Amino acid sequence: MHGNDWLPELFNDLMNAGLQAARPCTTAPATNVMENEEMYVVQLAAPGMKKEDFFVNINDEGNLVVKMEQKADDKNTDEKMHYLRREFSYTKYEQTLILPDDVDKNKIEAKVEDGILTVKLPKVEEAKVKVARSIDIQ
Repeated sequence: MHGNDWLPELFNDLMNAGLQAARPCTTAPATNVMENEEMYVVQLAAPGMKKEDFFVNINDEGNLVVKMEQKADDKNTDEKMHYLRREFSYTKYEQTLILPDDVDKNKIEAKVEDGILTVKLPKVEEAKVKVARSIDIQ
């Protein structure tokens, strides 16, 4: 797999995730995928989520797994107030991303800031090919 070959799968998976009735969260989080010469960057919008609500790992197949789960905190509920409709009390999301071959899986970093999970996927540093070399005469 090379370059952007993984992007269509990522977007198909994200779109299909919203169609599965078994998931408590009915839509997948908004996602940005960027690339430069050194790395790929995946961002997931997760307003109100904290670092503790996420789990990011590489599975046995070498794919990136992103999970997030947030349960409602009922400790601050006003006893005089009751819900007529409650949609954002529980959020659960899980996505497996097939990584390009050029990702250095030992240097992946993840960070949550301002409601955005950012996963940096550094590319493998390719050894520079030396042009100058000695040629054997036969």
